[in-house]
Amino acid sequence: MIRIAFLPLAALALSPALAAPAEGPVRTFQGADLFSLEVASDPQISPDGSQIAYVRRSNDVMTDRARATIWLVDVRSGAQMPLVAGPGAHMSPRWSPDGKRLAYVSAEDGGAPQLYVRWMASGATARVTGLPDSPSAIAWAPDGNRIAYITAVPDDAAKFGKAPAKPEGAKWAPPLEVITALTYRADGAGYLKPGFDHIFVVSADGGAPRQLTFGALNDSGPLSWSPDGATLYFSTNRHKDWERKPLNSEVYALDVAGGALTALTSRDGPDAAPVVSPDGRSIAYLGFDDKYLGYQNVGLYVMNRDGSGSRLLTGNLDRSIDDLAWAEDGKAIFVVYDDHAETKVARVGLDGSIRPVAGGLSGSALDRPYTGGSFSVARDGTVAFTSGDALNPADVSVSKGGEARRLTRLNRDLLGGKALGQVKPLAVTAADGRRIDAWMVTPPDFDPARKYPLILEIHGGPFAAYAPAFSTDYQLYAAAGYIVLYTNPRGSTSYGAEFANLIHHAYPGDDYGDLMSAVDAAIAAGNVDTDNLFVTGGSGGGVLTAWIVGKTDRFKAAVTQKPVIDWASFSLTSDGAPMYHQYWFDKFPWEDPQGYWARSPLSLVGNVKTPTMVVVGAEDYRTPVSESEQYYTALQLRGVPTALVKVPGASHGGIAARPSQAAAKASAIIAWFDQYRNKPKWQAPAQ
Repeated sequence: MIRIAFLPLAALALSPALAAPAEGPVRTFQGADLFSLEVASDPQISPDGSQIAYVRRSNDVMTDRARATIWLVDVRSGAQMPLVAGPGAHMSPRWSPDGKRLAYVSAEDGGAPQLYVRWMASGATARVTGLPDSPSAIAWAPDGNRIAYITAVPDDAAKFGKAPAKPEGAKWAPPLEVITALTYRADGAGYLKPGFDHIFVVSADGGAPRQLTFGALNDSGPLSWSPDGATLYFSTNRHKDWERKPLNSEVYALDVAGGALTALTSRDGPDAAPVVSPDGRSIAYLGFDDKYLGYQNVGLYVMNRDGSGSRLLTGNLDRSIDDLAWAEDGKAIFVVYDDHAETKVARVGLDGSIRPVAGGLSGSALDRPYTGGSFSVARDGTVAFTSGDALNPADVSVSKGGEARRLTRLNRDLLGGKALGQVKPLAVTAADGRRIDAWMVTPPDFDPARKYPLILEIHGGPFAAYAPAFSTDYQLYAAAGYIVLYTNPRGSTSYGAEFANLIHHAYPGDDYGDLMSAVDAAIAAGNVDTDNLFVTGGSGGGVLTAWIVGKTDRFKAAVTQKPVIDWASFSLTSDGAPMYHQYWFDKFPWEDPQGYWARSPLSLVGNVKTPTMVVVGAEDYRTPVSESEQYYTALQLRGVPTALVKVPGASHGGIAARPSQAAAKASAIIAWFDQYRNKPKWQAPAQ
């Protein structure tokens, strides 16, 4: 009999003696502090610009889960109050055109999320839908009488054969599950139920919804109404090969009364996120001509409402557009994009002119410092957005006339009493002379006369970017006495298409050199103990961590988190299977097995001399658990010190979603590094 022992994450920590009662508050950031952090997201400014409804996420220590509520903040005074904060999760606030009502999605008592409408003057609330699945892409009709949304429509699963007749009262095994879809599971959602996403419309006062789109394919938001309420604009991929060419979506016009569909775009590539101009004559949308590159800038386009006269407005901006909103006068479009590790909002004129109006946007993720953020615009041009910095998670801010004000300070009491690790930029020059952005987080009690162990932490993606933003992982590492180094090596976004595509069909590759240059620069800064170097990273950063320990033994220990180890097995088991052979490689794995193997960290495992822990979510369907298990087993067979840490119930994107697991994961990584810190490098026993 084979016995497999599973240890809880806490069991990986060093066993301390019983501690004496604390004599005062702990000044450094601790794992327990994750339960007290709050973060703002999805700020929706009212049409008149007077108030902002936003989603405020906090953590419930009793359920170990994030709790989303909707709050209202006054733009002039900054005073705020809870708007929808009862039991359950509340999200997606959207103002009616006249600003007198607010639609939102709410899940109560563990049931499916439903669409609600609140009358702001009286506080009266009505549930508008009774759906088996969550509504999304909520869009008010211009007259305020109807609301459009997207939700899943169940479909019958395929069946082959049948079981014998079951005797009455018998307890048999569940029936067979038959899968015929190319994408049959998704990270965070698990195995997908048969069905497709379609558009519905419902009276804003409630009643029976009406389905507007049909077919064995998925429609996508956002949804945008024409000013007369007769047409809805959206995007979908209705090509016959939509499952195998997932990026080839088009913008469609949907006749609300009759259901007729008209495709307004037709190129090879994604056309998405259409928004109608205030006068109804033009449609702004996002997309690109697909060149099958690993990274491609998303451009802002405008076309006539019948699809004619399409033109690119951001051709001179070597950055990717993420979201858009028309100015009330119809002469410009507000957009958001990343630029040199900063997320900005800019006003793009119809002549292609670009004027930034807000910067320093921050996303709602807490564990690592990715770029991000969201915004909305009032009729008078006031921009509401989420903002943050290296020492503060996202708050709500506004900008008007180029002047920005932060309206909320959600973590002032908690973080104001903490000694945090400070974040400072580090100048890095790669071997080919390129400048690489990097930052160092120093311990709270940093002494410039001392040297400290260093953790190189690598971002995922790989087409993503870090920013000088707040990170719970980094603060926990710094509180444990480590300097944390993080960088945006080649392949990172926000520096232009050429920089990102330096790793096109060559990842991992020269990004390894950028990371080593960053470590060398950190050492040259004078406070790094060169005998105590450590490395970790998640997803794409997990790939590079495993690649690094196969290339060098300069690090004392490593932790590869949710990595890809074998590109061939990954490309056929990931929930993104339709993508990788087209964009990250140029052939299927069976057509170029050597090409896939040459870029796989597993090909270098015979070189590894670094004790390496492997961490993965137990329900990861992006970089499936089998990838981590392969690497762990290979290291075990080679005799390299290793441990496999699985985070129960966690997906790829949700590996840090539950506060206790986020804290325990960081603690396990610190414990792994601590047992090799200030000790001789591990040496393989003589054969």
